[in-house]
Amino acid sequence: MAEKAQYEELARSFSAIGVVKRDLGRMLPPDCPGGSAGVLTLLGRHGDMRMSRLAELLSVDMSVTSRHVAHVAERGWIERLPDPADRRSRILRLTPAGRDRLDDLYERITHLLADRLGDWSEDEVGLLIGLLARLRESFGDCRAGPRITPATPVAEAIPPVAEALAPGAEPVAEENTTEHTTRTPA
Repeated sequence: MAEKAQYEELARSFSAIGVVKRDLGRMLPPDCPGGSAGVLTLLGRHGDMRMSRLAELLSVDMSVTSRHVAHVAERGWIERLPDPADRRSRILRLTPAGRDRLDDLYERITHLLADRLGDWSEDEVGLLIGLLARLRESFGDCRAGPRITPATPVAEAIPPVAEALAPGAEPVAEENTTEHTTRTPA
């Protein structure tokens, strides 16, 4: 386990993440703020879903999710279809225009990351990807409360960088993944 001083330094370092997120947010087009980009990203990654599932994935309440969904629906980026299992519910689905907008967002984020991390080696970028994935996994659903299980040692959780970057290496599986699994603008 890391020393208390390391955790304190890590906590200070997290403030730098805000700078990164603001820079990423500035690259979003004016008609697609962060919440809208998040909706498009999650629908692109997980496929069609109910609004309740989207709210869970966004980690916000239904009223906030509803505003984001209304915003993207007004622009024709998603459609709200009746749920065959429950006609009172709606299934959210990306439209072709939504897929185009999402592709544009991916292109923007890729260019920004390539610009900002252009002097990083492939191994360093791979290590960052692995560590961020592990960090997300360690936090899981923040609404679930504190975890009681011990953490997995880093060496077990993150495959060696060379293996992770090997041609044909499979991305970490997520439910209902699509071709957009490894790209995330928000």
